[in-house]
Amino acid sequence: MVERSKVRIIVAKPGLDGHDRGAKVIARALRDAGFEVIYTGIRQTPEQIVESVIQEDADVLGISILSGAHMVLIPKILKLLEEKGLKPNEDVLVIAGGIIPPDDAQELEKIGVAKVFGPGSPIEGIISFIDENITKLRKFSA
Repeated sequence: MVERSKVRIIVAKPGLDGHDRGAKVIARALRDAGFEVIYTGIRQTPEQIVESVIQEDADVLGISILSGAHMVLIPKILKLLEEKGLKPNEDVLVIAGGIIPPDDAQELEKIGVAKVFGPGSPIEGIISFIDENITKLRKFSA
């Protein structure tokens, strides 16, 4: 298993959604679990989020969204990552959470999100998912 302190996680809130309590709870829990966490704040554009991933050399991108625009914003983030030479789940592990209906979650997972965590997902499950999947990234592979 990769040492958590070596794993850098961006927690991002795309779009016009101004509610960030859940994102802050997740960011704090990940930090308390030993990860390095950068919370980008609310109302980030997909371009700003991808730039943060690049500037911070992030290993994980956690997208928190409640606005209902997930089927527009998340695919755009995935596309921008690829345009910048970062393959989702090979170069950066991409996870999402928030109010995302199950059918949409399945579609997002088909197009490149490693996992979508819905309301009430246990924090321990998110941490375990990151622990289990971070080693699949190129930079952590042996």
